[in-house]
Amino acid sequence: MEKKARYNVAVVGATGAVGQKIVETLEKRDFPVGELRLLASARSVGQELKFKGQTYKVEEARPEAFEGMDFALFSAGGSVSERLAPEAVERGAVVIDNTSAFRMVPEVPLIVPEVNPHMISQHRGIIANPNCSTIQMVVALKPLYDAYGIDRIIVSTYQAVSGAGQKGIDDLMSQTKAIVGGEQPTPSYLPVGSLPKKHQQAFNVIPQIDTFTDNGFTKEEMKMVNETRKIFGDQEIQVTPTAVRVPVVFGHSESVYIETKRPFDLEEVRGLLEQATGVTVVDNLDEQEYPMPATTADTLDVYVGRIRRDLFHPRGLNLWVVSDNVLKGAAWNAVQIAEYMVKTR
Repeated sequence: MEKKARYNVAVVGATGAVGQKIVETLEKRDFPVGELRLLASARSVGQELKFKGQTYKVEEARPEAFEGMDFALFSAGGSVSERLAPEAVERGAVVIDNTSAFRMVPEVPLIVPEVNPHMISQHRGIIANPNCSTIQMVVALKPLYDAYGIDRIIVSTYQAVSGAGQKGIDDLMSQTKAIVGGEQPTPSYLPVGSLPKKHQQAFNVIPQIDTFTDNGFTKEEMKMVNETRKIFGDQEIQVTPTAVRVPVVFGHSESVYIETKRPFDLEEVRGLLEQATGVTVVDNLDEQEYPMPATTADTLDVYVGRIRRDLFHPRGLNLWVVSDNVLKGAAWNAVQIAEYMVKTR
């Protein structure tokens, strides 16, 4: 990609929760947008969105819409990406895809800019965003991986309903209103929209995100296993995840336990995290200060607290990691990749 003063950008899935946040992030970051095209399915055509004081009408996402685009940021579902991302590349755009469609394709870089930006240059037109729960975990672990190596990760996630899209948010809200009003809730979407059985999410936690695989882990959990290994370029890391949906709208939380290859000093660990790009340490136990979704939503960083040595394993370390899943877990990570490409050209 040649160096330009302005870059033409298409946002696919512009009317969705992540798509709208991408548009908002492009504006807040003052990304050098020349022409902006907001694309979505035929049913969304004609909707209006604002960008830098101007009103843009949503157009249909079709191959011809990518003519003249430099970047195409996709967040409209895997089937849309599979169909249209190659069309965008053929017309000269660099695709940054938020879906799982290309994440495990060997020749497609899976990028978290704080972790593996050197892989961006190896793209062949498509760059994949990892899963939101993977992104925040690897950002927190990167400085520790570099300093001590990591043998094993055991992670339990507490994931917001926005990770299931607007329908997940609506399901929680309607259930909550029903219960508060003294009525019986009627679950309509969670745990998995495509499956017939639904569970109460309000005032409840559901230990299932996505469908189960033959090994007893869900697809969401296996994403964390496979994506973490690909991002670090290390197939020896042992990753054991449990993904849980909680009644929070924005912000995933994770309890992360790691076993390092080499001994660590706890204060050095804290210092490495405090110095890490994209990480904010909030860990003042005397004042009961630690990361929470309510205090970190709508911010760009990954927050780390409850930093403590394991009671039994000499190289065991426990962390509490929180981040806005729609921002760092999707929209901001995508825009961040585009920013990196612009700055390094």
